[in-house]
Amino acid sequence: MPVLTIQPSGKTIPSVEGMSILEALLAAGEPIAHKCDGKAECGSCHIFVHDGRKSLSKVQRLENEKLDTLVGIGSKSRLACQAKLGNENVTVELLGFGSGL
Repeated sequence: MPVLTIQPSGKTIPSVEGMSILEALLAAGEPIAHKCDGKAECGSCHIFVHDGRKSLSKVQRLENEKLDTLVGIGSKSRLACQAKLGNENVTVELLGFGSGL
């Protein structure tokens, strides 16, 4: 069972393999913007993945195309709605403009 660690709070969430990071965050009551309900259409759930990136699902065309349209994208960028958890622990950073805060 992977554990999702959220930065900057340091909160940890036990999660389920195959669940998207967005689903895990919402199930734990963590505030995160998700205007398109997980369809990779808005980019509002943009996060940085600091640890465990290799265990996540691979970036698919739809996610890659949306990331290309966003400002502030880096090598650690993912859309929480598209990144599915594998069997390793993952640490993510919720970004101020996309975290719903």
